[in-house]
Amino acid sequence: MRFDVLTLFPELFAPQLSLGVSRRAYESGLVDVRLWPLREYGEGTYRRIDDRPFGGGPGMVMLADPLARALADVRQQRGDAVPLIHFSPTGRPITQALVREMAAGPGAVLLCGRYEGIDQRFLDRHPHVELSLGDFVLSGGELPAMALLDAIARLQPGVLNDAASHQQDSFSEDGLLDCPHYSRPESWLHDGEEVPVPAVLLSGHHAHIARWRRERSLELTARRRPELIEAARAAGRLSKADEHYLSSLGI
Repeated sequence: MRFDVLTLFPELFAPQLSLGVSRRAYESGLVDVRLWPLREYGEGTYRRIDDRPFGGGPGMVMLADPLARALADVRQQRGDAVPLIHFSPTGRPITQALVREMAAGPGAVLLCGRYEGIDQRFLDRHPHVELSLGDFVLSGGELPAMALLDAIARLQPGVLNDAASHQQDSFSEDGLLDCPHYSRPESWLHDGEEVPVPAVLLSGHHAHIARWRRERSLELTARRRPELIEAARAAGRLSKADEHYLSSLGI
């Protein structure tokens, strides 16, 4: 798959494309990321990319013409009809379900806005999908773009050392939060107190371990994100044992 990123700050993407486990997806070509510096499409000697908003008010607005020229070059080079994604607080929340859907697709063009926003005429003339990282405001679309790329990259075959890792992630499979995890040492000395790993994880009894992890996942989700429990219940993803355990919590 291929992602074309329209951005004023392509250098922000360098660490993501070269560091960490997700770099394997980019280095292998499983996820092809191409950066398009918007400043190169700016107007005049100073490559102007923004101007004051009509009607007054604070901040600047990204101009329609430079964006249109950049997008035209991307479309011409790609030769396909992948979606244009605009990152905005008004957009659809980025969820694991959306990430899994996109991870199986051909990619997209990622539009990273800046300043007070983008001239609405550009958005009106170019069909696009709006996505949001959450109910808060960022300085630009680069961080949501990087988050989306990372979430998609780690789902590609061979990126994670264990192919089953992402299947146990929060929001995967049954849509619940992941359970807690523990590693060595078996007993951790902290402030003079021995803090042990839960005994069941050392038992070697795989069925008991699986049930313990399931119950911790159910409890964590019920306490912190109860709407996810309701969604799993409505979708028929909770067993009788799950429901019995949830009822015992008294939540």
